Amino acid sequence: QVQLVESGGGLVQAGGSLRLSCVASGGTFSSYVMAWFRQAPRKEREFVAAISWAVLSTRYADSVKGRFTISRDDAKNTVYLQMNSLKPEDTAVYYCASTPNDWGYGSWRDASAYEFWGQGTQVTVSS
Repeated sequence: QVQLVESGGGLVQAGGSLRLSCVASGGTFSSYVMAWFRQAPRKEREFVAAISWAVLSTRYADSVKGRFTISRDDAKNTVYLQMNSLKPEDTAVYYCASTPNDWGYGSWRDASAYEFWGQGTQVTVSS
């Protein structure tokens, strides 16, 4: 059974940085697509960033492009989300997600394409 465990959330002032981590276990992740989504209060879950484990392609939501960076460490089965220049509107619960099926870039932004989810980590950005 695949398990994803996020960490690294917290409270930070606007303009600050945080790095989220997602440790994956219970599967062979060499071909998995890994992604970060977020959900703010009273809003739908939205795509943040994704990375193809095998070929290191990445995609970002326009709202975070240039500020956030997704990366992975093969040896640790870990995916990171480095978040810089944080804004109050980045406040949300951040979720790690994964799927063994890569249907192409168009599917990466679709939450329904991911089979496995972490429990989420809260990020709060104060103004």
